[in-house]
Parts: sequence; structure tokens; C-alpha cells
Amino acid sequence: MTVIPLEVPYHTIGIQGKWKTTNETILKAMKLLFRLITLTVGISNIPCIINAFTTANYRKLSSLSLTSTAIPENDTQQQKSAATTVSVEFPPPLTQVERLQRAAKFWSSAIPIVLSYYSKSAELRVKEAFTGVALTDEEQELIWNEQHEKGAKKLADTITSLKGFYVKTAQIISSRRDLFSPEYTDALSHFTDNVDPLPVELAKAVVEKELLVKGETFHDIFAEFDDTPLGAASVAQVHRAVLTEKYGSREVAVKIQRPSIESKLMGDIANLKQLAKTFRETDALPLDYYTVFCELEKQLQDEFDFVAEAVAMDRIYETVTRDENGLPCESPIVLPRPVTGLISKRVLVMDYLKGVPLSRAADEMLKKGIDPNSPESQLFGRRLLRALTDVFGRCILETGFFHADPHPGNIFVLEDGRIGLIDFGQVKQIGSRARETLAKVMIALDDRESDENPSDLEKIGQLALELGVELNEGTPPEAPAAVAMWLFDGSVDTLPGGYEKGELSPNSPVKALKSFPQDLVLVGRSTILIKGLSSRLNIPWSLSKEWAPTARKVLTPAETKQSITMGKVGLSNKIRMRDVVKLLKSWGRGKVSRAVSRLPAPMRTKVAAVALHLQKRREAREAKLK
Repeated sequence: MTVIPLEVPYHTIGIQGKWKTTNETILKAMKLLFRLITLTVGISNIPCIINAFTTANYRKLSSLSLTSTAIPENDTQQQKSAATTVSVEFPPPLTQVERLQRAAKFWSSAIPIVLSYYSKSAELRVKEAFTGVALTDEEQELIWNEQHEKGAKKLADTITSLKGFYVKTAQIISSRRDLFSPEYTDALSHFTDNVDPLPVELAKAVVEKELLVKGETFHDIFAEFDDTPLGAASVAQVHRAVLTEKYGSREVAVKIQRPSIESKLMGDIANLKQLAKTFRETDALPLDYYTVFCELEKQLQDEFDFVAEAVAMDRIYETVTRDENGLPCESPIVLPRPVTGLISKRVLVMDYLKGVPLSRAADEMLKKGIDPNSPESQLFGRRLLRALTDVFGRCILETGFFHADPHPGNIFVLEDGRIGLIDFGQVKQIGSRARETLAKVMIALDDRESDENPSDLEKIGQLALELGVELNEGTPPEAPAAVAMWLFDGSVDTLPGGYEKGELSPNSPVKALKSFPQDLVLVGRSTILIKGLSSRLNIPWSLSKEWAPTARKVLTPAETKQSITMGKVGLSNKIRMRDVVKLLKSWGRGKVSRAVSRLPAPMRTKVAAVALHLQKRREAREAKLK
């Protein structure tokens, strides 16, 4: 395969809302974009593409046979259901030729995007050489803004056409405003929750095939069923509905899997694995992406089984709604519950959460007249970080079982101001040894005296290596500790060993990584999401500091836990009263928060300003004590 060299200077790209004007910065960002494009395409040799293009006859996927007849308006619901005959088949996996055709289509759009940056950079350098006049920063910004808009539109159009696993790449790019320019993140943001939906007739046909028992009709289950989906993602789409009295009369969300999507997505990721394996022993890719895609492939297989997803929802719900003593507590986040009896491999009926995905929250706030820089917005940002941090910290450290597909389309802002989490198709269970080592890393990071103390760095670094992190040869001894701090402590200003926080920096600790343990790939995905949100909200946030209390409880020796439990026998009344008071406080805070959200805008802003001031004072006091 011919590898296009990337050592060509570029100019401006947006990072964290600010504009840099050095050739080096644009080069770094375009390298990252090119890597994502390369990894998304997944093809091992160009001749295969040419052969795929010249293959005239290839198998077409046809998964729907639908016939219907006109029904008089006064017919019963049962007659309506009986008059429609729908047959849905899930086709076998895509052939190699079809996979290559999909990859070729992506290449034909992606390569021109990358090359356009080369040509634009060359054009500007030639112009500057002939005229002897350098462009101002403002002129460069205008030129590269236009270039980004063209590239972003082309990339979005291609992903819209192909869908499949390529949508996952769009979701990653759209959530990383700290790495990509606004033109790209904005153009790809709708892929988080608004992929081209299935026709409602096909959606209902899948429901009928999966849920109806003999003699039952669609309208025996659903009193209402919205034709327009609430959201449509790469694997499934969701409709709001109301159950009949027979099934509890609840307002629900109905998740329906796309016919034939399994073969398409698994074919896409097979190509990704093949490409990553080809470059595994070279310097072409910064990480061992073969391990990453093996892990994603394993998780993706589970995403097609909605019965397993329902079990995962219940399991995570149990974790976050009970404290360390096993007593009920208020979850920091709202989780939907599945409806018993209305679950199959390809259809899942669950609680309906009223709200908007995080990807659209900013627009909703503007519609309500809320300034993104107002105290109310800042307070919400802190509450969001706190909720996600608590939930993922407890799940990862306490049980090792956690939601493995967090992105702005799966995080909801509810009408009452609370945070919701949906889509449990991808979950991960890590082993007890990895979980305990992670807990030790959190404690070591939290207990360190400084970011330069040699004994602290050695301890943190040793624990990072125990997790299975492998580093490139010749990396400085501080590299393992720098990787751990980069992943779990976003509040640090500088990293040890001369490393820099920016992922695009040539001195980023990411460059020191040779491979990352497969068991922890999705843990890193969760931490990077929270880290990206804190960066976007401009709130310094240390996961290690927030997770350390949970980590200490996890590592409490079994003997100590037993002695504490035995001690509770004699103090049961006091312990129970304390837990009741704690639960009431948590319940009260939730009630107050929801009451404030219903106040008039001017009063709500004043209350938020006071709450934000008190919270910052408390954080400053805690930092001083530490």
C-alpha cells in the first residue's frame, strides 16, 4: 500500500474555541483526522478496491417484503392489523466484495478531503513566495474556516450515505471539540442521535415479528405509537409509545433494531481490524489499534442482543441505587427500566425519559433564554460532570461492570434538570484484578505530594505498568506516571518527564504508548468522555480525586469489612438513623433542584449564582485542606 506522507505544513484549526495560527498545529490536527479516516475505512490493499469497482454483479441486500391493502376508516384495529402482511428477514453477513465497495466509496471521498489541505497549503506558500507578502492571522483564519466547511460537509455526506460503523467515527469526532475545529464537530453532531430513520411501517413490522404472541395484534400492546422516532442511531431507533391497560398503561420508549444492520457493522469493523493488523508492527499508527478494534468488535456483537441489554440496565441500576451498605440511595443519574414481558433480541420496551440528548442541550438552553456562560449553565456543567463521574466511578471500581458507549447522544438532559443515561447495548465487565489495580492507581494519584516527587511517580508508574500498559522503547522513566495522570487527572497543569497535556502535541504521553490493555480500552473511553466534557466546559476536573474515596472503600480488607459489619449489630439503630438522614438529604437536594428548575428565568439565574458561589467556596476550602 502506498502511504501518503504527512509532513506538510498547515495553518489554522480551532482547539477549545480558540484559534492557533502555526503550521505545526494544523499538521497535528490533520494527522489525527487522517488517522481516524484511515482507521474507519479499513482496507488492506488498493487493487482489491479496483476489482470491487469493476465487479458488475454482486449480491444486493433486500430485507423487506411489504404488501398492504386499503382499509376503510370504520374498520376495527384488529382488522387493520390483519390487513397488513409484513415479512422481515435478516440477511447473512456482507461478502468481501461488498465490504470493499463500502470502503472504496469512503476512500473516494476521504482522500480528496485530505489532499485538499495539502493543495491549499501549497497554494498559500507559493503565493507568499511570489508576492513576498504574508497573510495576517485573520486572513488565514477565514481561508481555513472555508476549507474546514468544505471538508466537513463532504465527510458528513459520505457517512450519511454509508452509515454503519462509520457513524461511530462521526460520534467520536463530534464529541471532541477540544481536538477538532467547530466546522467538523458541528457538521457531524447530528450523527449522535439523528441517523436516517427506518420507515414506520418497517419499524412496526419488526415489533410485530418480535413481540406478538399467537392471536395478538399490535394494538393489543400499544394504545399509542408515534410514527416519528425520538432518535435514530446506527444500530436501532426509538419510538415513544403508550402501553394498553393490559400492559400497565405506561408511557414507554420502544427500541427497534434495524434489519440487516448486524452484517453491515460487523463487516465494517472486520475491515478496521485487518488494516490495524497490517500496520501493527509499524510506526504508521500511534497505538496498537488492533487491540482496540478487537475489543470494540466483541462489544459490538453484544449490542445486537436487546435481551442482554435489558439485563445490563437492571444490573447497573442496582449498582447506582444502593450504597456501600446495600441500603437504597438516590442515583445521581436517571436510568430507564425495561418492561418485563416486552423484551426480545431485536425489540426492547423501556421507561420513557422526557428530555433532550446532550448533543442538543445547548440549543435548547438558548431557546429558553439561558446564556451558555451564565451561572445556571456553569452550575449545570458541574452537576453533569459530578453525575457522570459518580456513576462511572462506582460501576467501574465497585463491580467492574459499566456502560461502555458514552457519547452526547446517549446522555440526556431531562425536563426537570436531572441527567439521564440511555442505550446499554455496549457494556463491559473487567476482571477483579484490573479493577483493584485501577483503584490503587486512583489512590496513588490522589495521595501524591506533588507532580514531580520521584517516589510518587515511581509508585504511580509501577501501578500503570501492572495494568498492562506497554510503552515504546527509549521512553523516559516518568512516562508510565505521565500516562496515568493524563488519563485520570485533568486538573494537572504539567505532566512529568517533559510531557504535555495536549493530545495533538508531539510530546503527548499518548505517543509513548505502544499498546493499551484490552480489558481497559473502554474504561479509557469513559474517562476521555468526562475529560473532554470538562475541557469543553472549562472546568478543571480530576477523576482520580473524585474516585479515590470509592477506591479506598473497594480496597478495604475483608477482615475490616467483617469487623465493621459485626459492629453494626450493636449500633443498628444509630446506623439506620444516620442512613435514613443521609437518604433524606439526598432526596431533599433532588427536590430543591427540580423546584429551582421551574422558577422564572431571572429568579432561577440568581439562585444558580448563589449556589455556584457556595460550591466554588467549598471546593477552594477542600483544596486548601488537602
